[in-house]
Amino acid sequence: MTVESIITFLAGMGLLLYGIKIMGEGLELAAGAKLKSLLEKMTNNKFLAVIVGFVITTLIQSSTATTVMVVGFVNTGIMNLTQAIGVIMGANIGTTTTSILVSLNLGMIAPVAIAIGVTFITFSKKNMLKHIGLALTGFGMLFLGMRLMQEAMAPLQDSVVFKNWILNANSPVLGIIIGAAIAALIHSSAASIGILQALASQGLIPLHFAVFVIYGQNIGTCITALISALGTKTNSKRTAVMHVLFNLFGTLTFLLITFFLPFVSWIESVSDNTMMQLSLVHIIFNVVSTLIMFPFSKVLVKLSCLIVPDRKGSADNDFRMLYVDDLMINTPPFAVAQVSKEVHRMALLARDNFKLAAADLLNASTEHKEDIQHTEEVINYINHTLTPLLVKINALDLSYQDAKYIGRVFHVINDIERIGDHAVNLSEAAESRANENIQFSPEGESELQEMFDTTIKLLDGAIEVFTNQNLDYDKAMELNHLEASIDDMQRDFEQNHIDRLNKHICETRAGMLFINTVTDFERVGDHATNIAWKVSNKPQIAG
Repeated sequence: MTVESIITFLAGMGLLLYGIKIMGEGLELAAGAKLKSLLEKMTNNKFLAVIVGFVITTLIQSSTATTVMVVGFVNTGIMNLTQAIGVIMGANIGTTTTSILVSLNLGMIAPVAIAIGVTFITFSKKNMLKHIGLALTGFGMLFLGMRLMQEAMAPLQDSVVFKNWILNANSPVLGIIIGAAIAALIHSSAASIGILQALASQGLIPLHFAVFVIYGQNIGTCITALISALGTKTNSKRTAVMHVLFNLFGTLTFLLITFFLPFVSWIESVSDNTMMQLSLVHIIFNVVSTLIMFPFSKVLVKLSCLIVPDRKGSADNDFRMLYVDDLMINTPPFAVAQVSKEVHRMALLARDNFKLAAADLLNASTEHKEDIQHTEEVINYINHTLTPLLVKINALDLSYQDAKYIGRVFHVINDIERIGDHAVNLSEAAESRANENIQFSPEGESELQEMFDTTIKLLDGAIEVFTNQNLDYDKAMELNHLEASIDDMQRDFEQNHIDRLNKHICETRAGMLFINTVTDFERVGDHATNIAWKVSNKPQIAG
């Protein structure tokens, strides 16, 4: 094999790998909204989990990426182990779609696909067409890479060394090791199958040996998930272990099938196309493994719990992201969907803290002081952790809608954090009132209660609007009315308080505390309004 052939082979492999990557990215971006809806359907229905795993992997063209994503979901607590094993099974089936495409040998249309794809990317003004163009370009590059690899290896058909290799290639262990090593190195079972198909199409790997390489590739694809689980919580490690167990059991099952049944002969009788034969082996391996293991999914869960036991004396605390982590940012639509959940969590924490602090102040109590301080620290943690993740997500190839949403989130989490700060101010005021026995007049108590009730109503409405990304005209009018009422209350109540001080109805010590409390309520109302108006559909309101 000449240096030129080696370079051509490596170039073809590079095109294959990159083609699969950008084809998956294009399909993922084109189906972004549907991917989010699939995420919402992750239920305890194991059948649905398998279907979701299959569809997602078909779209992003990587079972490895799907499995890593599942590890991230389990790590953030949005998916349990029962759901995870179903998605993993579906992902293994989904990765067979690439091998089917390759076996069709559509190399003749590769230049056409690239031409159309590049045209869409370059000249189209619609994001959907750009994403379809990206997928078409990747599709064409995949087959162009296959053609280059096949051409580079064609001379080896006459090599005495390779002829001897073919005659002696019958070691199952060696085949499994080679397959596992290739899949682990390139982090893609789909791409590794494609490389194997290119070799087999030139008669360089006999089917009776290639089947063992395929079995090994299904094991090797687990390595990335295992690495991604390092440093994660216990259930995430168990998810990666379940992936390994599933493929190990599948390999053992098919080793027995291959040794004791005429499996290879049957595959050869079905098709004369070598690449189709390998695709059939890959499909049958994953479908049959799923059918066999699906009824025993709970057993896999229990085995993973035995292999990765609970750590004594350790428990997850509040200082963690529940929905977002670094493992998710490689799949933008899912990352954006999870950001929405994390922001909602942060908003509810700030809202509850504000409510508790206001209650303590109105009751002259310090009952919730420690809880409020702890929650404030959690809010700050989320803010400081989420911000750099948003920067990473914002740098990804997002759809127009997702990019705009992430831009809005940068501002919203700042408003949420400031609401948390005002809650702390109120808690400190409550402590001062309790310690110094500061009393408000009945009128003052009533005014503060009225202003709080209006502010919490505005804040609840704002959180609902931003979470749903829907601000219709009626809701906008309602929130604007509430904010205007809060502004009027601040002005009127401050004046009323001054009048009461002049009439000696209210204590002087209560003066500054009352004014500061009214100001905190008004500021919370301002931040709530900012949150509500950070949506995609802001109605036009006169005046």
